[in-house]
Amino acid sequence: MELTFSPIGTISSCYKEKFGIPRQAGLVPEARATLQLLAPFNRAEAVQGLEAFSHVWLVFVFHQNLRSTWKATVRPPRLGGNQRLGVFATRSPFRPNSIGLSAVKLERLEVSGSRVVLHLKGVDLLDGTPVLDIKPYLPYADCITDATGGFAAEPPARNLEVFFTDRSREAVLALEKAGYPHLQKLIIETLRGDPRPAYYKQQPQKSDFGCRILDFDVRWQFLEGRIIVRELVSHISRPL
Repeated sequence: MELTFSPIGTISSCYKEKFGIPRQAGLVPEARATLQLLAPFNRAEAVQGLEAFSHVWLVFVFHQNLRSTWKATVRPPRLGGNQRLGVFATRSPFRPNSIGLSAVKLERLEVSGSRVVLHLKGVDLLDGTPVLDIKPYLPYADCITDATGGFAAEPPARNLEVFFTDRSREAVLALEKAGYPHLQKLIIETLRGDPRPAYYKQQPQKSDFGCRILDFDVRWQFLEGRIIVRELVSHISRPL
């Protein structure tokens, strides 16, 4: 049986590339995105009542991980990237069908004519992600208090200290005033979970990294167990 699905909308996210995206939804509360519904799904009646829910489930496509082949086992980052588990025992994006599932906070609905937009927080979604479906989060059914979590029973450690050089702090503060509110908090929340590949914790190969957040390349260094943000480089102009 072959099935075909059409996206109902597209994500515009603060994360413009895969490196740096939190590995689960909710880990970076300040991570914002919008979901704009596409025709013919961009109708006010299609989202009627959704504003009463604080969170929604998004069914989406890992559009940058589309492959014609798949492997039965993968290496979860939570296990250091060295131990293999069955793909169906993980949330790896490398799956037989490149479908993902995220529970995110619904900040507000924007409905104006044919423009229907969901404003979201706590996302783990790449810019341009196609969304296949939206379902309301139901606390009584979706929060299972006695569930067990296998190899990921506890949240990942997010205790790295993040520091800014004088130059990068000045740039961030200027950008917040220029229309990028909460930018410093977003950067800190993103980096304190250590976006580096899992095996770097055992076999570090370099100390300098960069990831694109919003319209900027955030360049940072891992040094003596902490992260130092060195500079922000505009994606369209000069360093800040």
